[in-house]
Amino acid sequence: MLSTVGIVAACLHSDAVTSRREIAGRIARFPPLLATLLALAPMPVRYPDWLVAVLHRLGGTLARLALVSVGLQLRCATLRGNGTALALGPGYKLVLGPLLLDLLYVGVPGQAGETLQVTLLEAAMAPQIGASIIAIQQGLNPPLVTLMVGIGTLLSFVTLPVW
Repeated sequence: MLSTVGIVAACLHSDAVTSRREIAGRIARFPPLLATLLALAPMPVRYPDWLVAVLHRLGGTLARLALVSVGLQLRCATLRGNGTALALGPGYKLVLGPLLLDLLYVGVPGQAGETLQVTLLEAAMAPQIGASIIAIQQGLNPPLVTLMVGIGTLLSFVTLPVW
């Protein structure tokens, strides 16, 4: 979804005038989509155990590296004039969205249990790094985007256990 609908939405709401062809090109050149396709290509190939171990250790650092790279861009000066956006963005992602999902599915037959819990926790997770990258690439207020991700990630350490 992020590699297609997310890019289309970001392109349509950015200041840049984009044609359908340019949007399609941006989707086709989106690095996470290309990485996914590249990763799926050799699926039938059996890798040596040592290579699997190396790739597993490298993959374990990816989330930390992404969080540090976003965190290094946080600027406290961005807080001025962006209070409403900073309240609405993480507020919806971490509280209102999961609450609406919970209210929608509580009491629905067959929707209780582990499936609902996993869905609720996924909905309450911190803002996505991938979505922030798309917003930054489209020039949708990069300082605010990085601040939302940073603050949302920190707040999710408190809100996620509550959910």
